[in-house]
Amino acid sequence: MFGFPRAILVPLLCRERIRVRKEPRGGGNTHLAAYMKNWQCPFCDQYCSYAEYFPIEGNTRLPDETSFYLRLEGKFIHCPNLKCKKVTVTAALYSAMLNERTGAYDAIGTIKEFWRLAPASKAKVFPDYIPVGIRDDYAEACSIKDLSPKASATIARRALQGMIRDFWKVSEPRLIDEIEAIEDKVDPDTWRAIDGLRKVGNIGAHMERDVNTIIDVEPAEAEQLIWLVETLLRDWYIARFERAQRLKELEAMAASKKS
Repeated sequence: MFGFPRAILVPLLCRERIRVRKEPRGGGNTHLAAYMKNWQCPFCDQYCSYAEYFPIEGNTRLPDETSFYLRLEGKFIHCPNLKCKKVTVTAALYSAMLNERTGAYDAIGTIKEFWRLAPASKAKVFPDYIPVGIRDDYAEACSIKDLSPKASATIARRALQGMIRDFWKVSEPRLIDEIEAIEDKVDPDTWRAIDGLRKVGNIGAHMERDVNTIIDVEPAEAEQLIWLVETLLRDWYIARFERAQRLKELEAMAASKKS
């Protein structure tokens, strides 16, 4: 459809395109409106049954070449959730060859550059009742994950330490000591996830160091650390808040029955 290899196209378009309509050509190259099924907004996390997006595209011929091009393709989508209405924008740059038979631009090799313009990262939006320092550290770790995995992992470790200190009221000199102090407080699945990360590469090897020490990590290790922070934010803070809300509703219901 856009000339992306299938392995790249599918995650870029966030599910299956199910319907297409033409838009009149005004300025630029944007002329196609398309629809995706079960698209999830990165801002509000809500799924949309049908989400409309518009591609952005342009080409420039490479010097001294007759059929090879440098091609820019992107898309923007306006979240249909009336409580959100945020705009998501992404773009990708790759080499392409003009297919004379179909008129399409076929990708050559892999994507040269990919930009996540809005939102700037994959960071999820968490509720305000989670301490702002923890949310800021998590968002920053996500925003620099691709540019500097080791800096991202350092900030994510700081977020993890902040969560343990705030939620469990545990404070020890080293992060590894704080993790060990909550072993008997968390459920077995959560502990296995935390303990498993302690054994992964350089993250685990340097848990005894100061949390702000920058360590060399692989991109996949930084990704796993961010995933752990996200999981604990949901399992600790959000689960506690939702439980408290349900208990309040039950208490209110019981009180109304007595009156």
